[in-house]
Amino acid sequence: MKFSRIICTVLMSASVLASASAFAEADPKLWPVVKEAFFAKRDIQEVEFMKVDAPRRAESGAQVPVTFSYDKSAASGVDIKKIYVLVDANPIQLASTYHLTDMLGNFQIATRIRMETDSYVRLVGETADGKLYMAKREIRAAGGCGGTVDNDESAVRAAAGKIKLHVDAPIKFGSPVVATFNIRHVMRTGLQRDLVSQGYVPAFYIKNTAFTYNGKPLMTVDVGVGTSEDPYMKFNFIPDAPGTLEVTATDNEGKTFMQQLDVKG
Repeated sequence: MKFSRIICTVLMSASVLASASAFAEADPKLWPVVKEAFFAKRDIQEVEFMKVDAPRRAESGAQVPVTFSYDKSAASGVDIKKIYVLVDANPIQLASTYHLTDMLGNFQIATRIRMETDSYVRLVGETADGKLYMAKREIRAAGGCGGTVDNDESAVRAAAGKIKLHVDAPIKFGSPVVATFNIRHVMRTGLQRDLVSQGYVPAFYIKNTAFTYNGKPLMTVDVGVGTSEDPYMKFNFIPDAPGTLEVTATDNEGKTFMQQLDVKG
Protein backbone atom coordinates (compact mmCIF):
# COMPACT_ATOMS: atom_id res chain seq x y z
CA MET A 1 0.00 0.00 0.00
CA LYS A 2 1.38 3.39 -1.00
CA PHE A 3 0.29 5.69 1.80
CA SER A 4 1.65 8.74 -0.03
CA ARG A 5 -1.41 8.46 -2.28
CA ILE A 6 -3.82 8.98 0.60
CA ILE A 7 -2.07 11.76 2.53
CA CYS A 8 -4.46 14.34 1.07
CA THR A 9 -7.42 12.33 2.35
CA VAL A 10 -5.85 12.11 5.78
CA LEU A 11 -5.13 15.82 5.99
CA MET A 12 -8.65 16.67 4.81
CA SER A 13 -9.99 14.64 7.72
CA ALA A 14 -7.79 16.51 10.23
CA SER A 15 -10.46 19.11 10.94
CA VAL A 16 -12.88 16.33 11.88
CA LEU A 17 -10.32 14.55 14.02
CA ALA A 18 -9.24 17.72 15.80
CA SER A 19 -12.66 17.85 17.43
CA ALA A 20 -11.52 14.93 19.62
CA SER A 21 -9.79 17.45 21.90
CA ALA A 22 -13.22 18.42 23.18
CA PHE A 23 -13.74 14.94 24.61
CA ALA A 24 -12.51 13.80 28.03
CA GLU A 25 -11.52 10.42 26.59
CA ALA A 26 -10.77 8.72 23.29
CA ASP A 27 -13.59 8.92 20.73
CA PRO A 28 -14.32 5.55 19.07
CA LYS A 29 -16.21 7.30 16.25
CA LEU A 30 -12.91 8.48 14.75
CA TRP A 31 -11.80 4.99 13.74
CA PRO A 32 -14.21 4.55 10.80
CA VAL A 33 -12.81 7.76 9.27
CA VAL A 34 -9.22 6.61 9.74
CA LYS A 35 -9.94 3.08 8.53
CA GLU A 36 -11.58 4.39 5.37
CA ALA A 37 -8.55 6.59 4.65
CA PHE A 38 -5.96 3.82 5.07
CA PHE A 39 -7.78 0.49 4.58
CA ALA A 40 -10.89 1.29 2.56
CA LYS A 41 -13.33 -1.63 2.23
CA ARG A 42 -10.85 -4.10 3.77
CA ASP A 43 -11.76 -6.44 6.63
CA ILE A 44 -9.69 -6.13 9.82
CA GLN A 45 -9.86 -8.83 12.51
CA GLU A 46 -9.18 -7.84 16.11
CA VAL A 47 -6.83 -10.38 17.74
CA GLU A 48 -5.05 -11.22 20.99
CA PHE A 49 -1.66 -12.14 19.50
CA MET A 50 -0.79 -8.47 18.93
CA LYS A 51 -0.74 -6.01 21.83
CA VAL A 52 -0.24 -2.33 22.66
CA ASP A 53 1.11 -1.83 26.17
CA ALA A 54 1.22 1.72 27.54
CA PRO A 55 0.21 3.79 30.56
CA ARG A 56 -3.50 4.62 30.76
CA ARG A 57 -2.51 8.29 31.06
CA ALA A 58 0.77 9.65 29.65
CA GLU A 59 2.69 12.35 31.51
CA SER A 60 3.46 14.12 28.22
CA GLY A 61 1.81 13.90 24.82
CA ALA A 62 5.21 14.61 23.27
CA GLN A 63 6.79 11.50 24.82
CA VAL A 64 4.29 8.65 25.20
CA PRO A 65 6.03 5.35 26.08
CA VAL A 66 4.54 2.34 24.29
CA THR A 67 5.46 -1.30 23.71
CA PHE A 68 4.20 -3.06 20.60
CA SER A 69 4.28 -6.85 20.35
CA TYR A 70 3.32 -9.65 18.00
CA ASP A 71 3.47 -13.15 19.45
CA LYS A 72 4.17 -15.20 16.37
CA SER A 73 4.03 -18.46 18.32
CA ALA A 74 0.43 -17.71 19.40
CA ALA A 75 -0.75 -16.52 15.98
CA SER A 76 -1.87 -19.95 14.67
CA GLY A 77 0.02 -19.68 11.40
CA VAL A 78 -0.70 -15.98 10.78
CA ASP A 79 2.60 -14.55 9.51
CA ILE A 80 2.60 -10.76 9.88
CA LYS A 81 5.06 -9.04 7.54
CA LYS A 82 4.20 -5.40 8.22
CA ILE A 83 2.78 -3.53 11.22
CA TYR A 84 1.20 -0.07 10.98
CA VAL A 85 0.91 2.12 14.09
CA LEU A 86 -2.03 4.53 13.93
CA VAL A 87 -3.21 7.15 16.42
CA ASP A 88 -6.86 7.90 15.67
CA ALA A 89 -6.93 11.51 16.90
CA ASN A 90 -3.56 12.74 15.62
CA PRO A 91 -3.58 15.21 12.70
CA ILE A 92 -1.36 12.72 10.84
CA GLN A 93 -2.59 9.35 12.06
CA LEU A 94 0.10 7.02 10.71
CA ALA A 95 2.84 7.16 13.35
CA SER A 96 5.17 4.49 11.95
CA THR A 97 5.37 1.29 9.92
CA TYR A 98 7.46 -1.75 10.84
CA HIS A 99 8.67 -4.14 8.14
CA LEU A 100 9.44 -7.45 9.87
CA THR A 101 11.73 -10.41 9.18
CA ASP A 102 11.99 -13.89 10.69
CA MET A 103 15.16 -12.81 12.52
CA LEU A 104 12.98 -10.84 14.96
CA GLY A 105 11.22 -13.97 16.25
CA ASN A 106 8.30 -12.93 18.46
CA PHE A 107 8.34 -9.21 17.67
CA GLN A 108 8.50 -6.78 20.58
CA ILE A 109 9.60 -3.15 20.54
CA ALA A 110 9.52 -0.38 23.12
CA THR A 111 9.45 3.13 21.70
CA ARG A 112 7.91 6.59 22.20
CA ILE A 113 5.20 8.28 20.13
CA ARG A 114 3.46 11.66 19.94
CA MET A 115 -0.21 12.14 20.76
CA GLU A 116 -2.16 15.36 20.28
CA THR A 117 -5.12 14.32 22.44
CA ASP A 118 -6.79 11.30 24.07
CA SER A 119 -6.96 8.55 21.50
CA TYR A 120 -6.93 4.90 20.62
CA VAL A 121 -3.51 3.71 19.49
CA ARG A 122 -3.79 0.82 17.04
CA LEU A 123 -1.51 -1.82 15.59
CA VAL A 124 -2.66 -3.11 12.23
CA GLY A 125 -0.69 -6.12 11.05
CA GLU A 126 -0.64 -7.18 7.39
CA THR A 127 0.30 -10.57 5.96
CA ALA A 128 1.98 -11.14 2.61
CA ASP A 129 -1.41 -11.91 1.03
CA GLY A 130 -3.01 -8.72 2.40
CA LYS A 131 -5.00 -10.02 5.38
CA LEU A 132 -5.28 -7.46 8.21
CA TYR A 133 -5.29 -7.96 11.99
CA MET A 134 -5.57 -5.37 14.77
CA ALA A 135 -4.89 -4.62 18.42
CA LYS A 136 -5.72 -1.35 20.18
CA ARG A 137 -5.35 0.54 23.45
CA GLU A 138 -6.92 3.73 24.72
CA ILE A 139 -4.37 6.27 26.01
CA ARG A 140 -4.97 9.70 27.52
CA ALA A 141 -2.41 12.33 26.47
CA ALA A 142 -2.31 15.87 25.08
CA GLY A 143 -0.28 18.43 23.14
CA GLY A 144 2.33 16.26 21.45
CA CYS A 145 2.03 17.29 17.80
CA GLY A 146 1.68 21.07 17.72
CA GLY A 147 2.69 23.87 20.12
CA THR A 148 5.61 26.24 19.72
CA VAL A 149 9.35 25.67 19.37
CA ASP A 150 12.27 27.96 20.13
CA ASN A 151 15.19 25.67 19.30
CA ASP A 152 18.64 27.03 18.47
CA GLU A 153 18.78 26.03 14.81
CA SER A 154 22.56 25.64 14.68
CA ALA A 155 22.52 23.43 17.79
CA VAL A 156 19.65 21.35 16.37
CA ARG A 157 21.56 20.75 13.15
CA ALA A 158 24.82 19.96 14.93
CA ALA A 159 23.18 17.34 17.17
CA ALA A 160 21.02 15.68 14.52
CA GLY A 161 21.99 12.12 13.63
CA LYS A 162 24.14 11.14 16.59
CA ILE A 163 23.39 7.45 17.20
CA LYS A 164 23.75 5.14 20.20
CA LEU A 165 23.48 1.41 19.48
CA HIS A 166 23.74 -1.27 22.18
CA VAL A 167 23.09 -5.00 22.62
CA ASP A 168 22.51 -6.37 26.12
CA ALA A 169 24.75 -9.12 27.50
CA PRO A 170 24.84 -12.06 27.90
CA ILE A 171 24.49 -13.01 24.24
CA LYS A 172 23.47 -16.56 23.34
CA PHE A 173 23.38 -17.21 19.61
CA GLY A 174 20.12 -18.70 18.45
CA SER A 175 18.21 -17.05 21.32
CA PRO A 176 16.60 -13.59 21.57
CA VAL A 177 18.82 -10.68 22.60
CA VAL A 178 17.84 -7.07 23.30
CA ALA A 179 19.10 -4.22 21.11
CA THR A 180 18.65 -0.52 21.89
CA PHE A 181 18.79 2.23 19.27
CA ASN A 182 18.63 5.95 20.02
CA ILE A 183 19.24 8.82 17.60
CA ARG A 184 19.39 12.52 18.39
CA HIS A 185 16.88 14.39 16.29
CA VAL A 186 14.36 17.17 16.97
CA MET A 187 11.62 15.43 14.91
CA ARG A 188 9.71 18.57 13.96
CA THR A 189 6.20 17.76 12.82
CA GLY A 190 5.49 20.70 10.50
CA LEU A 191 2.54 21.60 12.77
CA GLN A 192 4.60 23.53 15.33
CA ARG A 193 4.90 27.31 15.36
CA ASP A 194 7.98 29.45 15.80
CA LEU A 195 7.87 31.14 19.21
CA VAL A 196 8.81 34.54 17.74
CA SER A 197 7.21 34.72 14.29
CA GLN A 198 4.29 32.36 15.06
CA GLY A 199 4.74 30.92 11.57
CA TYR A 200 4.85 27.16 11.05
CA VAL A 201 8.30 25.61 11.43
CA PRO A 202 9.12 23.29 8.49
CA ALA A 203 8.99 19.56 9.16
CA PHE A 204 12.39 18.04 9.94
CA TYR A 205 12.42 14.41 10.99
CA ILE A 206 13.95 10.96 10.66
CA LYS A 207 12.04 9.29 7.84
CA ASN A 208 13.44 5.75 7.80
CA THR A 209 15.69 3.42 9.79
CA ALA A 210 17.01 0.18 8.32
CA PHE A 211 18.63 -2.45 10.54
CA THR A 212 20.76 -5.29 9.18
CA TYR A 213 22.69 -8.15 10.79
CA ASN A 214 25.69 -9.52 8.93
CA GLY A 215 24.41 -7.70 5.87
CA LYS A 216 20.96 -9.35 5.97
CA PRO A 217 17.79 -7.29 6.50
CA LEU A 218 16.63 -7.39 10.13
CA MET A 219 13.96 -4.68 10.38
CA THR A 220 13.05 -1.53 8.49
CA VAL A 221 11.00 1.22 10.14
CA ASP A 222 9.21 4.03 8.31
CA VAL A 223 9.43 6.50 11.18
CA GLY A 224 7.69 9.80 10.49
CA VAL A 225 6.52 12.70 12.64
CA GLY A 226 4.35 10.58 14.95
CA THR A 227 7.57 9.42 16.61
CA SER A 228 8.87 11.45 19.56
CA GLU A 229 11.94 13.66 19.59
CA ASP A 230 15.21 11.67 19.77
CA PRO A 231 13.70 8.43 18.40
CA TYR A 232 14.21 5.40 20.66
CA MET A 233 13.67 1.73 19.87
CA LYS A 234 14.37 -1.23 22.13
CA PHE A 235 13.68 -4.52 20.38
CA ASN A 236 14.45 -8.23 20.36
CA PHE A 237 16.24 -10.11 17.60
CA ILE A 238 17.83 -13.53 17.23
CA PRO A 239 21.48 -13.53 16.04
CA ASP A 240 22.49 -16.91 14.64
CA ALA A 241 26.25 -16.29 14.88
CA PRO A 242 28.76 -13.56 15.79
CA GLY A 243 28.46 -10.59 13.49
CA THR A 244 27.70 -6.93 12.94
CA LEU A 245 24.49 -5.10 13.77
CA GLU A 246 24.19 -2.01 11.57
CA VAL A 247 21.62 0.75 11.29
CA THR A 248 21.17 3.39 8.61
CA ALA A 249 18.84 6.31 9.33
CA THR A 250 17.65 8.79 6.70
CA ASP A 251 15.90 12.10 7.35
CA ASN A 252 13.33 13.92 5.21
CA GLU A 253 16.07 16.16 3.79
CA GLY A 254 17.97 13.16 2.44
CA LYS A 255 20.78 13.11 5.02
CA THR A 256 21.98 9.66 6.08
CA PHE A 257 23.40 8.58 9.43
CA MET A 258 25.01 5.21 10.16
CA GLN A 259 26.26 3.20 13.14
CA GLN A 260 27.39 -0.39 13.58
CA LEU A 261 28.18 -2.68 16.47
CA ASP A 262 30.07 -5.98 16.67
CA VAL A 263 28.03 -8.67 18.40
CA LYS A 264 30.15 -11.33 20.12
CA GLY A 265 29.24 -14.24 22.40
